[in-house]
Amino acid sequence: MSVALREVLKSEKNILKNLYSLYLHDLSRYTSTLDIGPDGIFEYEGLDQFWEVDGLSPYFIMKDMNIIGFILLLERPLLKKDHDFAVNDLFMLKKYRGQGNSTQAMQELFDKRQGKYYVIELIENKPAVSFWKKIYNDFNIQYEEKQDRIDDELCLIQSFNI
Repeated sequence: MSVALREVLKSEKNILKNLYSLYLHDLSRYTSTLDIGPDGIFEYEGLDQFWEVDGLSPYFIMKDMNIIGFILLLERPLLKKDHDFAVNDLFMLKKYRGQGNSTQAMQELFDKRQGKYYVIELIENKPAVSFWKKIYNDFNIQYEEKQDRIDDELCLIQSFNI
């Protein structure tokens, strides 16, 4: 069955909170700024803002009626005028990685939301860098890339149009 995106409802906040903890756990391998909290969870403190701030759009990635990951899309009015969208976070449960599910999710997102995007990856996060290069190649996307320090971390930033 194909992959679909579904907006995360505020009533599903705890599901997203649990998935974010797994995402941050994965990300902690590539940065020293993430640590587990005293309650044994990697906390994302801004989670409540997803339903309070215009321009923060969380989506579950669904397959066979099951949640298999999420995307956090940033958009206007949160973003400045240079970009329409940013894929802030993309997470797929390990069981579903390497099967084209993230690519299908990005295809659906790009079909629904066209405009100027940017993506930021930690340079040390080789799987993320590789994933995005594959997306650009698979979808024949021309992109501009630069390096910069963000929150004291060396990052790659790509901009592209869909």
